[in-house]
Amino acid sequence: MSEQTPPQSTVPAESADQAPAERRKSRLPAPIRAMRPKQWIKNILVVAAPMASGQLFDGEVALNTLGAFVAFSLISATVYLINDARDVEEDRLHPKKRFRPIAAGELSIPAALVLAGVCALVGFGLGFFISIGLGVTLAVYLVAQVLYSVLLKNQPVIDLAMVASGFLLRAVAGGVASDIELSQWFLLVASFGSLFMVGGKRYSEMIALGAQAGTRKSLQRYSDTYLRFVWQLSAAAVVMSFSLWAFEMGNQGIGGLPWAAFSIAPFVLAILRYAMDIDSGKAGEPEDVVMGDRVLQAFGLIFVVLAALAVLS
Repeated sequence: MSEQTPPQSTVPAESADQAPAERRKSRLPAPIRAMRPKQWIKNILVVAAPMASGQLFDGEVALNTLGAFVAFSLISATVYLINDARDVEEDRLHPKKRFRPIAAGELSIPAALVLAGVCALVGFGLGFFISIGLGVTLAVYLVAQVLYSVLLKNQPVIDLAMVASGFLLRAVAGGVASDIELSQWFLLVASFGSLFMVGGKRYSEMIALGAQAGTRKSLQRYSDTYLRFVWQLSAAAVVMSFSLWAFEMGNQGIGGLPWAAFSIAPFVLAILRYAMDIDSGKAGEPEDVVMGDRVLQAFGLIFVVLAALAVLS
């Protein structure tokens, strides 16, 4: 059997007829889909540090931030391609991931690895061109994610930390791209927020897969109660860290009003809304939640406006 042809036994009989319909949802070529452009929305986290510092709309900072977004998208695409090439057999057992181009046999493993090399070369070139710090951050991200894929993916707790580091490094990248100092509050919010996303992702995967959860090695050592504890603890920590930062800001920003304190409300509501998606098993792909939940988007928009009023003067 060829590497590119998924074994018939891995495709649930009741879903086999759905494969053509699933693949027709996107007209993008297989190599582009294998780079998972929909998941690049995670890289919007690079704006967090420039926005928190009030420098996002500075011309040079804005350009560096855009470059950081593109560079991180290319490096994250490198990671996705490597992971999908390694996890091809596991993905063929998954009700959704079996439609990914490599698992579905639309893109060969050698071609995927060549594409990964091209993405890495261009991404690092852009990153180091913008700043040495950004290039180093991208390198740390790639090394961490490859170590995760090769050695640490099935190590309980460590795997959560490694995936969470990916979100954290995205947030850090926006700061180092423009040499913006990262405060302790920013790092705390980014760290616990990342763990909240990852714990919620794993919990949702377990709920969504049900009896099939055992087919995913990353879930075999966890219970749903443990994963619930992880994302609930992280949610509490991120809310507390953000609230302490907001109160420390005081009456700063446009008009000298406590805009940062005002922003706590939409921030907490957004966390609660996302937690509802986690609890119902819908947060296995965070980008789908962000793109599909209009109420969450509204809370996010209100938060961004209030936070901007807090840091701009």
